[in-house]
Amino acid sequence: MTPEQIQLIRDSFEPLKPLAPTVAEAFYAQLFARDPALRVLFRGGDMGEQGARLMQMLSAAIDLLDRPHSLTPVLLKLGQRHAGYGVVEAHYASVGAALLDTLSAGLGQGFTAEVRDAWTTMYGHVARTMQEGASTEALAA
Repeated sequence: MTPEQIQLIRDSFEPLKPLAPTVAEAFYAQLFARDPALRVLFRGGDMGEQGARLMQMLSAAIDLLDRPHSLTPVLLKLGQRHAGYGVVEAHYASVGAALLDTLSAGLGQGFTAEVRDAWTTMYGHVARTMQEGASTEALAA
């Protein structure tokens, strides 16, 4: 990612932070509408707590975007954990689309083509790295 993309992501995420519970709720609504089969992966868990974890993970990843040597191991472990929950490669596309839809709705006109491209690049990196971690989990099993 370029420094400009990292800054676009940080700047666009900042106004969403105070709205974290609402943003997380909107994300999961988008995700389950897009791919209802994913709902079973949450097994009746507390979606408020899940949403808080999602927003914390996003915030932490955004903070580490300019330090890939610190971000990569976190994403690899996250991918391993998610594989254990039953997440498969196909789910990452649904999550990415739901994330972009949620950001678009939340940021409105602030979700410019450049901001969308930056988030798409970031999510692509996150998804690929998590999938790499998931594949090491599968090999270990």
